[in-house]
Amino acid sequence: MATLTHHESATAEQLVVTDGARKTFIAIIVTGVVLLIIGILAQVMGWGAAEHSEAAGHAAAAHSAAHEEGSSVLVKRVLVSLWHSNLFFLGVSTVGTVFMAINYVAYAGWSVMVKRISEALSAWVIPGGVIMLIVFLVGRHDIFHWTHEGIMDKGSPNYDAIIAGKSGFLNLPFYLIRTIIYIGIWAYFSWKLRRLSLQEDLNGGTVWFHKSINASALFLVLYAVTSSMSAWDWVMSVDTHWFSTMFGWYVFASWWVSGIAAIALTAIFLKQAGYLRALNASHIHDLGKLMFGFSIFWTYVWFSQFMLIWYANLPEEAVYFNQRLGGFEGRYTFLFFFNIAINFVFPFLGLMTRDAKRQMIIMKIVAIAILCGHWSDFYLMLMPGTLRGDNGFLIEIGIAAIFLGAFLILFTRRLASASLVPVNHPFLDESIHHTT
Repeated sequence: MATLTHHESATAEQLVVTDGARKTFIAIIVTGVVLLIIGILAQVMGWGAAEHSEAAGHAAAAHSAAHEEGSSVLVKRVLVSLWHSNLFFLGVSTVGTVFMAINYVAYAGWSVMVKRISEALSAWVIPGGVIMLIVFLVGRHDIFHWTHEGIMDKGSPNYDAIIAGKSGFLNLPFYLIRTIIYIGIWAYFSWKLRRLSLQEDLNGGTVWFHKSINASALFLVLYAVTSSMSAWDWVMSVDTHWFSTMFGWYVFASWWVSGIAAIALTAIFLKQAGYLRALNASHIHDLGKLMFGFSIFWTYVWFSQFMLIWYANLPEEAVYFNQRLGGFEGRYTFLFFFNIAINFVFPFLGLMTRDAKRQMIIMKIVAIAILCGHWSDFYLMLMPGTLRGDNGFLIEIGIAAIFLGAFLILFTRRLASASLVPVNHPFLDESIHHTT
């Protein structure tokens, strides 16, 4: 896949992305385009339209034509899918910076060996943020019911009293300002920590390390607020009538465990390609413990949210889960239970033992399952509230593959732009000799 370049330092390693790797990334994008075209043709030709008929009837009954300003089902599927996949990759990208910041403020030494991977993940923050703004401006009426004209104006046929009560928070200018602030904070601190890390490589000394700790501490405080608020804005406001006080944690847990899985998977691929010579089973073990533990944490938040709503059985709260369990002719029922199986049962059983967390093949399988599983988790968060019974998978998977290929191109480009090992990090020796 790649060749190894030795620097003057005994520990420096430079990734060289080969033509074969680039062709693989392009092939992923091309595959996505093909699936997207097939999905569009299937939608235009009406394949499977019969099974949608009753679900579409439910959707029409719930949202009359007077309330809808959206596009055709095809355009809506494309826009919602763009929002869905970009949201997932943007969250994973930001988690790279969060992971790095947490390890700085914790004075953790073991993670230095995978630090450059977490730095490189943030390559999607700015492109993802730009796409987020463009998709919202173009397709907000297809994604967010609260953006429809007159919905907050008394006397309008579209008036909705519940949504109007949230107008102080859900209004177009304030929403755009918040989105720009979220992306700006995440992009700035991703750039700041990366710049300090590269200066440390060039100049040595501990001054850069201490500056990184200060920047990380501030970033984590800001991220704690912006990650929850972005979850309310970008996901929860799709179901405008519904809310959950745990939803910010739920979305963060999904992003976080996906980011850890991405770091672990990249570290394993690099190790198997001849890089990260000092990476050992103990590093893999620690990443496995994080994947295992936060899969359980995600499940804890999922169950706590679900159990409280199920137990109370209040219509305005239970509707969210009714749509996903049996609504729209049960179109999401299988995915609802599959979500639990792939995001909890499989990682829990797969990584239960110590030896499993130290085996690269098992870690690779579980990491891929977690990434696919949490992409489907975001699918389940967004589709019932937007497409209702008109959902599908070909267009959605095709767009996800396009995003994946583009993400990998930017990710590996940043990964190759500096030594894979931060040669002057003060905890490098500790990481090299890390054992558990």
